[in-house]
Amino acid sequence: MRMELRVCKHCYEGTHGNEGKTAITRDMVACAERVREYKDLIGLDSLYIAKVEEGDVGGAEALPAIVAHIENDQVTLADTQLVMEDGDGNLLVYPEPEDVLEVLTRNIDQISDQTRQDVTVELSSESAELLA
Repeated sequence: MRMELRVCKHCYEGTHGNEGKTAITRDMVACAERVREYKDLIGLDSLYIAKVEEGDVGGAEALPAIVAHIENDQVTLADTQLVMEDGDGNLLVYPEPEDVLEVLTRNIDQISDQTRQDVTVELSSESAELLA
């Protein structure tokens, strides 16, 4: 199984001015980094993390899935998504931050069951509220 997390680089860096979205974006990246660090314990082949900017063509490093929606009669590409590819090549795409965090924290829980090391990630209050 392969995974790829795509996030908006500006949200991650906090340059959009939305502190809540910045906190959630940073939490998603921190969780993904932790999962990537221990990926072998849960049978994950790879986890890519891409920080995309406006104008990037999809921004995908490994998994060619792009979520889009129509806004004001224009197609808008999602700047945040988690893509998973199973062994059969099927793609699952999670474009909602709540779902992304849910999948990543479940992976961390699975890792925690496989090791004695503390693999927890301290989440912001914004992320904790999304998961509640």
